[in-house]
Order: sequence, then C-alpha cells, then structure tokens
Amino acid sequence: MSLSNKTAIGILWNFSDQLLRRGMASLVTLLLARLLVPEDFGLLAMVLVFLTIASAMMDSGLQQAILRMPTLGPRDASTAFFSNIAFGVLAYGLLYASAPLIADFYAEPRLIVLVRIGGIVVLINSFEVIQGAMLNRALDFRTRMKAGIPGSVVSGGVAVLLGWLGFGVWALVGQMLTAALVTTALMWWWGSWRPRLEFDVVSFKAMFRFGYKMFLSRMLDVLFVNLYVLLIAKLFSASVAGLFFFAERLKELVINQLVTAVQNVTFPALASIQEDPVRLKSAYRQILQVMVYLLFPAMLLLAALAEPLFLTLLPERWLAAVPYLQLMCIAAVMYPLSTLNLNVLKVKGRSDLFLGLEIVKKVLICAVLAVTWRHGVMAILIGQIVVAVVSYIPNAWFSRELINYSIREQLADFLPALLLATAVAGTTWWAVPALLAIWPAPVVLVVSGLLAGAAYLLLSCWLRFAAWQYGAGWIQERLSQRKVGNTAC
Repeated sequence: MSLSNKTAIGILWNFSDQLLRRGMASLVTLLLARLLVPEDFGLLAMVLVFLTIASAMMDSGLQQAILRMPTLGPRDASTAFFSNIAFGVLAYGLLYASAPLIADFYAEPRLIVLVRIGGIVVLINSFEVIQGAMLNRALDFRTRMKAGIPGSVVSGGVAVLLGWLGFGVWALVGQMLTAALVTTALMWWWGSWRPRLEFDVVSFKAMFRFGYKMFLSRMLDVLFVNLYVLLIAKLFSASVAGLFFFAERLKELVINQLVTAVQNVTFPALASIQEDPVRLKSAYRQILQVMVYLLFPAMLLLAALAEPLFLTLLPERWLAAVPYLQLMCIAAVMYPLSTLNLNVLKVKGRSDLFLGLEIVKKVLICAVLAVTWRHGVMAILIGQIVVAVVSYIPNAWFSRELINYSIREQLADFLPALLLATAVAGTTWWAVPALLAIWPAPVVLVVSGLLAGAAYLLLSCWLRFAAWQYGAGWIQERLSQRKVGNTAC
C-alpha cells in the first residue's frame, strides 16, 4: 500500500475514532451541564491546569522522539517506556506534595484531595504513551479506535451516574480516571508491542536530546494555555472560571476532532519522507488545504450558531458562556495553520527552533495579558485573537526556510477557504437573531446549520477548491480500486 493511501486510510480511522469519542464526550458534557453547576467545572479547570503540567513532565517529549526516528529498535522502545513510567512516578509525587500549595493559591481547600486523586491519571497514562506511539508509528489507528471508544462510553456512563447521584465535581474526575484506565487496558490487550526488561542509556540520551526540547516547548505551551483559566479562576470566581472552561471544552471538542486526527497520522507519515523536500512540501500543501477547508467553516459556524445551540441543549445558567465561545472560535481559526507550520520543525528535527518559537509566543501572551486582564474576561479573549494572528507569522517563517513553503504560498492556499467560510458564517450570524424572534431555537439551529453547510459545500465545488478536488479524486480512486477488485473476484 502506498504512503498516501496508507496515510489517508489512517486519517479516516483516526477521524472516525475522534468523531465517535468526541461525539460521546459532547453528549456526556451536555448531560453533565444539566446535572452540574458552573462551579463544578471551575473546580475541575483549576485541577486540570496542574494535571496537564504533570502529564507533560511524564511524557518528556519521548513520544515525539520515537515517532520521528527513522529506525526504531526494541531496546529504544523499551527504554522510552520505562523512562515514561519513571517520569510519571516523579510527576505524580510532585503533584501530591504540591496539592496544599495549589489549594492555598486558589483559597479552595477542596482542591487538595481533588488534585491527589485526579493526579492518578498521570500514573495510568504513563503506561499508555509508548504503546500508543508504537500504534501511531505503524499508522494502526484502527486499534486505537477499538480501545478509545469503550473508554469513552464507560467513562461517560460513570460520569453521568455520579452526576445524577449528586457527586458534583467528582463526576468529572471519575470520568477522567475511568477513561484513562479503560483505554490504557484495552490498548495493551489489543496492541502487539510489548516492552523488554532492558534499558539503553545511549538510546535514552539520544531520544532525550530531541525530546527534552519538545518537553520544554510543551511545558511552556501547557503553562500559557492554562494561564487563562488559572488567571480567571484567581481574579474572578470558580463560577466564571467554569463558564470559561465549559466554553473552551466545547471549542476543543470541535477543533481537536480534525486537527488531532490529521496530526496523529501525518507526523509519522511525513517523518518517513523528511529527507525529500519536494515531496514534503507537496504533502504539507495538501494537508493544509484539506484541514482549513474543513476547520474554518466548522469553527466559524459554531460561533455563528452558539446562541441557538445553547438555547437548545443547555440550561439557561450557561448562556453567559456564549460570547466566550464565539471569541474562542474566532481565535481557533489560526490554530491549524500554526500547528502545521510547527509540525514542519518537528519533522525536520529542529526542536531548538520549536522551543525558541514557543518562548517568543509566550512573551507575546504575557504582553497582551498585561494589557487585557484588568478589563475582564471578554478583553482577555480578544487578546487571544491578537496572539493567534500575530503568532502565525514566526510559525510560518521557518516553513519557508526548511521546505520552501512561503507565507505567500500559504496565503494562496488558505485564503479562499477563509473568505468563503467567513462570508457564510457572517451571513448566518446576521440572520440568527431575526430567526430566533419567529422560530424556536432548535429549528433555527438545524435549518441555519444545514443551509450554511450546503452553501459552503456547493460554493466550494463551484469555485473548484483544491481540497474539494483532492477529496473527490481520492473517492473516485478508491471506488475504481474496489471495482477492479470485484471484477477480479
């Protein structure tokens, strides 16, 4: 099977996995929003800031190092596996000891036990990282889906049951722990890789030389992504932090759906052609065109339809999160562009540049936050949009240097989709208030969403967007292959 076909099939499996898991997560989130209050989500947001930092410490960039290695021996994988477990134990120990300090920072004593119990997820995930990396490396996303879907279903059921029984924030913690435990157990049950009782210091040093820079980059990213929640929870209240976190969670359900699916598959696939700059550039152009074609309308239409969505699916107490979600979606439009450009640095092994860019962007975040935090949550979110737009420039600069993919070429590849998605979403946003005055919110949501989606697809077909043609060509090729196969039988 060719690399392009294997990658496309991998993307479909991974997208199906993300679709089912995110779909289940969306359903559970909506059910929990009816059972819990914003304060419960705010408490989880406070805990997750530190759990995410501990998870980054546990990974330490070894997963990325394994994915980009041209050849990987059994000793290399085993070394990375045992290193992750050691880092996981260290991270959890620091988390456990820091729990009282975290509670004092927020003046919220309930966080001590929440951090210590919730932190167990770091230990569980330390057994999953390398097993998952081996599946990613083999582009075996079918097995990942088989393990992930039951984890989402079981953990969702546990969360809803705990929420219905009145356990509050513990429903969210229970969901997190159950998902990690079930997914990790099933990944080991169905995965074929097993570690050996061996450790290679030379291999560890080689992987860590690349990985520690990725770890520092991710640590910076984690700190500053969660800085918004940390700052809002500290300056305002758990309820306001809960509204912010809930809106962010809804946004992530959509954006990670596609970006994660494509990233998981394309990084190991593109790493295999890292020494062929012509093929690498061509592949990146196609990936960018397809990703923005799907993601731009998804994010902008989510912003346009946020009000009828909340009115249809959520209790009235969550309506204050609508403008938060809308601004987050606008900022997220730049996310796939920056992510793909940063991926170039990882594929080319330039973790030093990756780390440098992360430092530059974090300085920018601090500067914008210094101006906006005094003016409330809305100002902070507008600052996020500014950061997202400005950060794209240095991210894209190095793609020109490394694979000759200039900013001008990138603009030519993504501007048509952005302009069309903006026009369709802008028209929808303008029409929604008038439609809500005469129709119930569910009708407005369904009718507006279907009309906007149809308009985008038809206009992109009429305008002959490259992403549309890629998709149509790939489908025709698959149908032709199936027809030939059936004829041969």
